Amino acid sequence: MMMSRAPPAVFPRANGKVNVISLPEDIYVTKFYQKHPESKYEDPIKLSGFNPVPARIFASRVLELKEQGVREEEAMAVADMEYRAERKAKKQAYTRFKQISRVLDTKVPNCNPYPSAVKEIQAEERPYVRERFFDPQILDMVRKIKEEKYTEMHERFGGERQGRQDRFGRQQRFGGQGRFSGQGRVSGEERARLERASRQNRV
Repeated sequence: MMMSRAPPAVFPRANGKVNVISLPEDIYVTKFYQKHPESKYEDPIKLSGFNPVPARIFASRVLELKEQGVREEEAMAVADMEYRAERKAKKQAYTRFKQISRVLDTKVPNCNPYPSAVKEIQAEERPYVRERFFDPQILDMVRKIKEEKYTEMHERFGGERQGRQDRFGRQQRFGGQGRFSGQGRVSGEERARLERASRQNRV
């Protein structure tokens, strides 16, 4: 009786599709990357950072100019000019800083305004790459793998090599005992004699 008088609340259900979150400046971010594709690698998004990437700054600047009544083409041209000027100024300042450091014979700190994402990843992985040459556990694993491969190759090709014969019908010696196990390797004179005999037989 109470359930019929006060039924439980029914919450709206989703239709199973997750809507893509889109922002007004996304279209200008895409245009910025089309015009400056190198920015994808020079300006990676850092989750722990607070400064927006240049693409977002460019898009926000375009929206700001459009709100002031500037046309879209002119707003994009102004934002692009400001981005190029800022980029050039930062590179010149970094170059000048390196020149001063060389004159004063001091170490240049890592303050590159446009670092390479690939080099940053390599710098993070470099200690682990060097560690594999000195870590005792890794060296022990490599030694065991080499021993297993050597044993497998010896078992696979050991029997075949012992039973092989050369083109003169002589048993080749690979550490096993064949028909000519008591003899040494074929000398140069004997090999030349056998080759001449083989040629005569062919003729």
